[in-house]
Amino acid sequence: MSLEASIELDLQNATSAPDVPDEDSFRRWAGLALQSKPGHELTIRLVDETESQSLNLQYRGKDYPTNVLSFPADLPPELNIPLLGDLVICAQVVAREAQEQQKPLQAHWAHMVMHGCLHLIGYDHIEDTEAEQMESLERQLLAQLGIADPYAADFISTSDEKKES
Repeated sequence: MSLEASIELDLQNATSAPDVPDEDSFRRWAGLALQSKPGHELTIRLVDETESQSLNLQYRGKDYPTNVLSFPADLPPELNIPLLGDLVICAQVVAREAQEQQKPLQAHWAHMVMHGCLHLIGYDHIEDTEAEQMESLERQLLAQLGIADPYAADFISTSDEKKES
């Protein structure tokens, strides 16, 4: 079974931003990050800065738009529902960060999707050791797509991703 087919994805595009990746890209990136959870479901909602800021304030107490918010499903195990949760990604923040960090736009989108997906399955970066583990996994997953280390100061793509942005 291909990774793209291993998850059920509900993609909601609520942004007016241009250059948003296609559904197949989101499915590929999420499928790779969630390969340990085949058959599971998630929603990715693409939003503008207003919605991102509102959700960030409501759920994190931070009054600014952010790149990705992860909302893991908190369901009782006895329900046996394969829902992992929701990701809310702000298209304008992702585009701005990619430009500021001089990263290919598609590579940064892939990173944000994978980062959010890892949060949905329990990874975190609050403690240094947790951050090192999560970032190491992100590097490994992105390398499978030919995307260079997103945490390196001298980010250079090793794939055609650079040509797309």
